[in-house]
This record gives sequence, C-alpha cells and structure tokens, in this order.
Amino acid sequence: MDISVPQALPWRRAPRVIAAGLWDGRTWLALVHLVTGGVVGSLGGIAIGTLFAAGAAGFVTLVIPAAALAAILLTSAALTAVQRSRHAALLGIRWPTDHSPPVTFTWRSLLGVVRTPKTWRQFSYHVIAGFFGAFAAIIAITAWTIAPAMMAAPLFGIGADLGVRHWALLLGGIVLLLAAPWITRGLSELDGLIARQLLVGTTRAQQLQERVTDLKVSRDSTVDAADAERRRIERDLHDGAQQRLTSLAMNLGIARATLTDLPDDAKQALADAHEESKQVLTDLRDLVRGLHPAVLEDRGLDAALSAVAARSPIPVRLKVDMERRVARDIEAVAYFVISEALTNTARHSGAENAAVEVVLAKDADGGDLLRLRVVDDGRGGADPESGTGLRGLGDRVRSVDGRFLLTSPLGGPTTIEAELPCAS
Repeated sequence: MDISVPQALPWRRAPRVIAAGLWDGRTWLALVHLVTGGVVGSLGGIAIGTLFAAGAAGFVTLVIPAAALAAILLTSAALTAVQRSRHAALLGIRWPTDHSPPVTFTWRSLLGVVRTPKTWRQFSYHVIAGFFGAFAAIIAITAWTIAPAMMAAPLFGIGADLGVRHWALLLGGIVLLLAAPWITRGLSELDGLIARQLLVGTTRAQQLQERVTDLKVSRDSTVDAADAERRRIERDLHDGAQQRLTSLAMNLGIARATLTDLPDDAKQALADAHEESKQVLTDLRDLVRGLHPAVLEDRGLDAALSAVAARSPIPVRLKVDMERRVARDIEAVAYFVISEALTNTARHSGAENAAVEVVLAKDADGGDLLRLRVVDDGRGGADPESGTGLRGLGDRVRSVDGRFLLTSPLGGPTTIEAELPCAS
C-alpha cells in the first residue's frame, strides 16, 4: 500500500500566505514606494498645475504661454528622472535605454520634443500621479494606522463591560492588518504597471523596431567584414602563394627543357612535378577567382559574369541589363549566386545549355531591385535539403534581405531566381 503524507490543502495554506505579507521585505519597499510616490506625485502635480494656470492666464501674449510650456516640459523631464529612479530602486523595474537624440535649444529640437509621443506619455503619467500618488499613499497609510487602533479597542473597555462592538473592532483590525500588506503591494504594482506603460522612453513596437535596426546594422557590418576578409585573402594569395607557384612552375619547366641528360626516372619525376605544379597553380587561380574576382571589383558585374560564362563547361547565354552599378555587397552576392548556380549546373544537372539573365528593375515601392535568373535544361529534381550548396545560395540572398526561389521539377528545367534590393 502506498502511504504518502498529504500536502496542505490550499485553504490551509492561505492563513500562512496572508500572514507572510507582514514580514516580507517587498511589503515595506512597496509602502515606502507609495509614501514617496504620494509626496513626489503631489508636488509634481502642483507644479504642473501652477505652470499650466500661469500659461493660461497669460494667453493674450505669446511669451508667457511659451515660457510656461517650456517650464512644463522641463518639469516633466525632471519628474520622469525622479520617478524612474524611484521605481527602479523600490520596485526593481529595469528601464530600457533611451536612444532619443539629445535636446538642444534650437527650434527644430524643441519642436521634435513637443511632437514626440514619448513626451506626452510621460507628462500624462505625472498628471495621473498627482492624483493617484496621493490617493494610494493615503489608502496605504490609513490601512497600516487604523488596523492597530481597531485592534486596541478592547483595551478601552477594560474595567467596564466589553461589548460586541469592541470584539468586532478587534476582529476587523486583525483582518485589516492582514490585508494591509496586500493592499499596499497591490497599489504599488498598479503604479508600476502604469509607469511601465507611460514612463518608458519608447513603446514596445518602437523598441522592437530599434532592435531590428540594430540587428540589420550588425548584419551589414558582418557582411562587410566578411567581404573585406575575402578580398584580403584573395590579395594575399594572388600576391604571395600564386606568384611563388608561378615561379616554381617556370623553374620546373626550364629544368625539364634544359636537363636532357637525366636518367629516365628523374626525367619522369621532373615532368610529373612540373605538371602537378601547373595543376596546383590552375586550382589556386580558380580559388582566388572564386573568393573575389578582381574583374568584379574593377569592371563590374557584367564583365565578371562574362568571364564566368566563358569558363563554363556548358554553353551559357548571358544577358545583363543594368544602367548603373549597384552596391558592392549586392554585386558580390549576385556574382557568387550565379557562379555557384552555373557550377552546380555543370556538375550535377546533366544540362547541355544554360541561360543567365540579370536585370536592374524597380520594385513596387519605386526602389531599385536586381533580379537574377538562371535556367538550365538538365534533368531537374534539385533539392536544397540534399546538400549545402543550394541552401548556401539562399542564405547569401537572404543576408541582404533578398528573395530566393528554386523551381526544379523532375525532368527539368531547373530555374533559380533571386531578387536583391538595391539602395537608390
């Protein structure tokens, strides 16, 4: 038989939970929060009300209302700093970093402050706090002071008959004392909720937009750094290892042509070394060209793709319709997508012909859009999940916020399309 100790029923735990609020540190922080909020909110409300009345009284002039508005905005900014600090210290609220530009004493800057929704959200909190802060503080203080007074009611009846009224006051005082922590914490949580909605520098949607912008900047920086690193590797290989391999191949060729009196085994070894060095040099040139071709940097996408089409093992019909060059990173992505697509076509598709079309057009919003299209007459059935090559093409396109589409039914043809947004 399974004998287990039954857990305490919820209604049995309730008295302990209620009583625990009396010695919970959060209760006393909440009480301090409400008391200080009542003071700050009341003083802030009085200051804002006085300035508003002064501006309204001088409405016949332009100077007094303008000065009153400026004073109200300065007061609101100062109260915002105080209130946010109070909420952070007593309620543990963490405020997001405010990326708003600094305010200067220029008409444009001041007009921007007046037109910013953030300014009026914060101002509305101080107006609300002028009433709610005092109200919440009075409720909390009343609960904590009236409860002990009610509990002391039987003491006043000592020496006389204790009536039902005295015991009712005692019971009511106990209930109020037990409820006081939760009243206090509830009011402070309500104040914190209002503050989270109004005192933030930006709304949740604006924070997400700023996050997206930061991620886009970070992504662009990463892409630029990777592109610069590819160019550096290409330059180092071209100027270093490629030149030394060229010199080695030439020396081996000279030795092969001049040293005719060597034994047959030595001649064969020298010939093999010469041919191997030339093959390695060819492979290295292809590698360097694939990293970042110099012709792409110097003459643009049209010339670079013409060289790719000329080197292709299968005939490639190339059409490039661009009235201007696009950004360097867009050119690099377009080059690598088309180059890799043609390489895959030659190796895996069994195609006899391929066609490449590059057009600089306009999108629906009037911005420039570079459209790529690679078509082959191979067997089809290309699947991005079967290898990393096609997935890599899609990842490259998406790295610049582009759109990638692959259509490859069994039997062909295979069509790769990409759209790359370009800055105007």
